[in-house]
Amino acid sequence: MNLNIICALAENGAIGWQGKLLYYLPADLKHFKQLTTGHTVLMGRKTFESLPKGALPNRRNVVVTRQTDYTAPDIEVFHSLPEALEACGGDAEVFVIGGASVYAEAFQLARRLYLTHIHATPTQADTFFPACDLNDWVLEEEEHHAADERNEQPFTFACYRRKEV
Repeated sequence: MNLNIICALAENGAIGWQGKLLYYLPADLKHFKQLTTGHTVLMGRKTFESLPKGALPNRRNVVVTRQTDYTAPDIEVFHSLPEALEACGGDAEVFVIGGASVYAEAFQLARRLYLTHIHATPTQADTFFPACDLNDWVLEEEEHHAADERNEQPFTFACYRRKEV
């Protein structure tokens, strides 16, 4: 299994405000869909509940929560990250899609980071990506995009691979 982290983050590391994304970037949503479709997405309960239509289609949806009786349509529920990862062991690609505490716990296990660097700083944010030293990673791909009529902020898609020890 390849464990990947995928996230869109502002220049100050902010990733959300009151359970919502900070910026509307259709190109990033399309990129996210292209990368994750056909694979497993792993998320915390709050991230799952922030999805406008529930479980993401054409993906295995795995939710980690401490709530022992939590259920929702089209998801698999686990009560710890290690338990969820064990259940995903046969999956080729697993994408951790949030939230902040799941990112933090999965970070040391991840082999790739798919980050959308949004070239802006929000006026309000309450959720942040864990601090990370990108010197521990090799930049494999980078694609810059200017703001346009559909995407309100400039951004860069970047794929990082963890350096071999």
